[in-house]
Amino acid sequence: MTEVQDPSTPATEPEGESVEEVRVAVVIEDEDDIRALLSTVLAQAGFEVHGAADGTTGVELVRTHSPLVTTLDVNMPGMDGFETAKRIRSFSSTYIVMLSARTEEIDALQGLEAGADDYVAKPFRPRELRARIDAMLRRPRQVLASDGQEPAADGEWLEHHGLRLNAETRIVSVDGNDVDLTRSEFDILSDLLRAGRRVRAKADLALMLRGDQYAVNDFVSDSDARAIEVHMANLRRKLGESPASPRWIETVRGVGYRLTA
Repeated sequence: MTEVQDPSTPATEPEGESVEEVRVAVVIEDEDDIRALLSTVLAQAGFEVHGAADGTTGVELVRTHSPLVTTLDVNMPGMDGFETAKRIRSFSSTYIVMLSARTEEIDALQGLEAGADDYVAKPFRPRELRARIDAMLRRPRQVLASDGQEPAADGEWLEHHGLRLNAETRIVSVDGNDVDLTRSEFDILSDLLRAGRRVRAKADLALMLRGDQYAVNDFVSDSDARAIEVHMANLRRKLGESPASPRWIETVRGVGYRLTA
């Protein structure tokens, strides 16, 4: 239905008055009922939602609408969720939430390695999914410039044995070479660099990734702790570090992680 404008209402906003940016989300899901549910959850959160039933169409929707958030099913006909995530991540910094009934560790590992920011098991609770998305949106995301490059470096740099991290521009480099990290990997590394030699438990890191709204609920499940292990394994691989002989991050067995001396 087309909305008819009240003649007494100005056709444009008064000069100097800003218009709030519309938040866009893309839902890529081949099951109609789940796609409708996800669209409803995101619409209630204030998003303009676009849906796709397959990966190829979903990639084009992301390219066209530049969404803030993208939800992505793993098991789809044709191009699966892992390949779809890789293609999206090659040109977009959208937050990717991967949804799957496959809950094995290897599946979560594949999802995170493909560029997902979170991996949620089906069936999921709409309220929990909404909370996870809200928590992600409170974490800074790296925005690419119009030419596809990262913005110029600025702000505080954290350094440790040739590893440099800029919290404002979200740039990481090792011995002068840039390292491409997901948001979760970056946030974990930033947290560890700020902590120095203080040990950060897996539970601490999991709560950090959740966001401030979980401050009153410090329960961390086994899957949360395992997700931290997966992120850490990916982080070390990208940095080129061996867990057996670490240059930057050492494991404190049974507790968590800290910087090397």
